[in-house]
Amino acid sequence: MKKTNHTDCCETTETHADLLKKVAEDMPEETELYDLAELFKIFGDSTRIRILFVLFEAEVCVYDIAEALNMTQSAISHQLRILKQSRLIKGRREGKHIFYSLADDHVRSIIAEGREHIEE
Repeated sequence: MKKTNHTDCCETTETHADLLKKVAEDMPEETELYDLAELFKIFGDSTRIRILFVLFEAEVCVYDIAEALNMTQSAISHQLRILKQSRLIKGRREGKHIFYSLADDHVRSIIAEGREHIEE
């Protein structure tokens, strides 16, 4: 017979109304929670993270990113499109090239916080 571990469960069904009221008051709207979850999904791909690290250093075109990451231009373009749609990066046209950069410093902060968390 399998032994059940109850360490993650309370021993009573009593709730704490004051705490639940506070949680309900501070809980963001469902649409904001959805948008936040979607944002974090973008960071769930190591290729996109690698691209962001390239963009931490400089504003570069797709060909430079492809070269730096030893990937095809097509594969990089696909990921850049996702990052741009998520407003994490922006593009600037110069002649026949589009140079990509971070949209703002929040991107760098999110990555820095994540790194700090995993290194604890």
